[in-house]
Amino acid sequence: MALSKHVNPQHLLQESQDRKFRAHSSTNHHINHPYGARYGTAPIPKFKLPSTGTEAKHAYQLIHDELTLDGNPGLNLASFVHTWMPEEADKLMMENISKNLIDQDEYPATQDIHTRCVSILADLWHAPSTHQAIGTATTGSSEAIQLGGLAMKRIWQEKRKAQGKSIHEPGPNIVMGANAQVALEKFARYFEVECRLVPISVESHYRLDPKKAMEYVDENTIGIYVILGSTYTGHYEPVKEMSDLLDEFETRTGHSVPIHVDGASGAFIAPFATPKHLWDFKIPRVVSINASGHKFGLSYVGVGWVVWRDKAHLPKDLIFELHYLGSVEYSFSLNFSRPAHPIIAQYFNFIHLGFEGYRAVALDDLKNARLLSRALEKSGYYEVLSDIHRPAESVLASAKLATGFNEDDVESYIPGLPVVSFRFSDKFQELHPHLQQKWVQTLLRSKGWIVPSYELAPGLEKVEILRVVVRENVSAPLIDRLFADIIEVTEGLARADSPLHSLSELAQSHKSTETEHGGLKKGEGSASSGTYAKPC
Repeated sequence: MALSKHVNPQHLLQESQDRKFRAHSSTNHHINHPYGARYGTAPIPKFKLPSTGTEAKHAYQLIHDELTLDGNPGLNLASFVHTWMPEEADKLMMENISKNLIDQDEYPATQDIHTRCVSILADLWHAPSTHQAIGTATTGSSEAIQLGGLAMKRIWQEKRKAQGKSIHEPGPNIVMGANAQVALEKFARYFEVECRLVPISVESHYRLDPKKAMEYVDENTIGIYVILGSTYTGHYEPVKEMSDLLDEFETRTGHSVPIHVDGASGAFIAPFATPKHLWDFKIPRVVSINASGHKFGLSYVGVGWVVWRDKAHLPKDLIFELHYLGSVEYSFSLNFSRPAHPIIAQYFNFIHLGFEGYRAVALDDLKNARLLSRALEKSGYYEVLSDIHRPAESVLASAKLATGFNEDDVESYIPGLPVVSFRFSDKFQELHPHLQQKWVQTLLRSKGWIVPSYELAPGLEKVEILRVVVRENVSAPLIDRLFADIIEVTEGLARADSPLHSLSELAQSHKSTETEHGGLKKGEGSASSGTYAKPC
């Protein structure tokens, strides 16, 4: 057993405190800051409220320094969450940071902006009528998914009651791929709906298989969650194919099963990058769509959206009429109070970027993701599970007819998120069977990169992958450096089949593909004299 298993760090720190008299106890979970003498602050307790406060500027400095231990958000390639906005957006958010969105009477201009955002999204996602579509801002896609699921459950209950059937025996169920993000499963557990997970496979491209999903559908299915952009690999699930199969099911049985599209990431990529891709309200069976404004909506964390195709798909008893905020107001969100500034930030993006601005960002993200995907595969060390760098079937057919392949045209590729999921290639694993892929994650972390390593969803849970989310700030130069670091770490591991060998090399080499340009190679300088510097 490792020695660290027997060490209690907090206990040792307490025992190691300076003591005025050795008979006295230690400070017991107090933070002793080096600024104490300068600011005149006493030790601050970690786990209880201090008896006296600290000046604002001093509290700021103490907390600021402790937070430097956090990773760099820009290098957090595990996260879909956007990390940068223009200075003007920052200013707008700070000017409105104290506003509460729920108080519509007090902040009517903010409520107008909220309504405009819903209408913009309804139009972007091709709702039959932007006047009839209804929606709301949320704290993120997790809340939006709960609302979409609740609406489907309530409509199912109303139909069952109208038919004189029980809503409890055997009760409602919802179908989704096993690759579903945890928020979708939370809906089922929190709101007492049976969760039917459809196993994934290589043949289904690590996502929901519509034909397999139909084996889980019956008269008690309140709806299907179809994901536009799998968290694991970035694949879009086939909304149209799922809808067609449900059409056949309704014709055969008379049971109508709706679709909620989880567009947490894809609903802000597909409309701009691949507008010909069919997934949204153009498909009549799609009744609601959610998205995260703080992902590829390019806003800071704290804003999501859910939109229903029309008011008929949001039951009235989920809408609450409020009379105690100064006027008659309506609420159909899980939270009551919520900050208004994230919605203002989203509207800033809409008018600042416009359609062409969003399209430019999405195309650049996908281009950089394709660059990394191709480079990883060319290395021979990795197999890429994502497909956005692979030609679409229609393009392959055209290529066979010798009509050519335009690598700059995003429509030439399989649509998906700018996500690169990859694992050791079979050949590399055969040569180095004792290497663990998670060591790559650990060694990249030492270089600043946060690249997650985890198992695929049920059905392929024995397959471990590494995943990179290419956001707006992950530019081509960063892709260059990331790829060089991945190769350096991988080759270091392979040389000794041990992470210890790679750890010993971390301080010796920080290459990028630009190293050879204008730099000196080993042996081109004078020999070291043993001192830190040599005078002229």
